[in-house]
Amino acid sequence: MSDPSPVRPAVPVLDVWCELQCPDCRGALDDVRALRARYGDRLELRLRHFPLEKHKHSFAAAQAAEEALEQGKGWEYVEAVLGRVEELDRRGEPLLVEVARELGLDAEEFDTALIDGRHILIVDADQAEGKAIGVTGTPTYVIGGERLDGGKSQAGLRERIEKIVDGLLAGQD
Repeated sequence: MSDPSPVRPAVPVLDVWCELQCPDCRGALDDVRALRARYGDRLELRLRHFPLEKHKHSFAAAQAAEEALEQGKGWEYVEAVLGRVEELDRRGEPLLVEVARELGLDAEEFDTALIDGRHILIVDADQAEGKAIGVTGTPTYVIGGERLDGGKSQAGLRERIEKIVDGLLAGQD
């Protein structure tokens, strides 16, 4: 007996290379929100980590974002932390746990995750892959095999991404 439900084609994936202590990534949030609103579940936005050495809390923030993803509120957490970039710069890890608590996440689990390093391998792998494909700063987007660098300028990037996504979606029909 065959399954009567049709097989849905895979949705396009937009890799968003981000660093949670980066003011340019905070500036890109409006574009990311607009893309999520426009495409919904027809586009997978995948958070990829590219912590920069010049930001001393970026590696911990990337691990905390992974914990938030595991607890089901990844993008909410990313947006909340990016909204407080300067405070993260001053306060570090205590802010990461505080934001988790404010979002109703298990703050103790966040604290433990930052201590035991359970997400280090994911962050390291993202950073290594980013370097391998030519990511040098954040935000950087990869969709349909094309890399778009938002660190130099965010101007016009959302429109370019939309054009690529629309083309990929049209090819599924």
